[in-house]
Amino acid sequence: MHVNVERIGSMQCGVGESPVWHAGEQALYWTDIPGRKLWCWNFFTGRIHAWALPEMAGCIAMTAGGWAMAMETGIFLAPPPRAGVDLAPLERLATVAHPRPDMRFNDGRCDRQGRLWAGTMVFDTSLGLPAGKLYRFGADAARASRVDAVIEDLIVPNGLAFSPDGKTMYLSDSHASRQIIWAFDYDIDSGTPHNRRVFIDMNAHPGRPDGAAVDADGCYWICGNDAGLVHRFTPDGRLDRSIAIPTSKPAMCAFGGPGLDTLFVTSILIGDDPLSGATFAVRPGVTGLPEPVLHL
Repeated sequence: MHVNVERIGSMQCGVGESPVWHAGEQALYWTDIPGRKLWCWNFFTGRIHAWALPEMAGCIAMTAGGWAMAMETGIFLAPPPRAGVDLAPLERLATVAHPRPDMRFNDGRCDRQGRLWAGTMVFDTSLGLPAGKLYRFGADAARASRVDAVIEDLIVPNGLAFSPDGKTMYLSDSHASRQIIWAFDYDIDSGTPHNRRVFIDMNAHPGRPDGAAVDADGCYWICGNDAGLVHRFTPDGRLDRSIAIPTSKPAMCAFGGPGLDTLFVTSILIGDDPLSGATFAVRPGVTGLPEPVLHL
């Protein structure tokens, strides 16, 4: 499907990840993982700000009083960012004991009830080690000071998203040896996924399954990394459309804009491609859902 794709700003991220639309500010936030930065772009003014981070942040989530960030050693809380003011020091919310020292958090997203889900991975993906885990954090007093490992045996966890009613959870593994997207039935009261099944075998489609979002129709949008595409799958797993992105490694997508009708897509820096690492805005003709706030 051909749609107009625009680049926002001129920044290039090593790995642009976790775009989150902040409706109150009418701004998009996202991270550059290896660059250890938090970025912000204002929809109306076009102004761009960046803040240095003490660790690599794989994903971010809005809170009532700032931003939660799943980083290398745990989950941290940053105050509301202000232009020209450092974020450090961050407040540590939870520590994670990784099974290996060379690990960090990667993709993550809040469920509809305000729990943060985030996966971990080994830095060197060429090792193909299934040491990653999917963690759940927050949303009730009993879990507010720790993270719980819920799913294990992951290599590069990605593609976290939830259906509009919150009762289906999606998760992918981007590693070339897997390239699978799973769906789970999700207990919204306990925050427990069950009945894991293959939703999409991405070996049958172009690109490895990277970051994802769900639209208001319940369709699942997934970045096809290496293929320069973002795919839309219906809730029954049918490929509905694919949108070309002008760089080969789109990383994660999220809906935003005043009408939640813009799909923002981050990407990964590669070689001599001048558009790699850029962040793009697409009008796909559908609307998204408001991003949940992490309850602390």
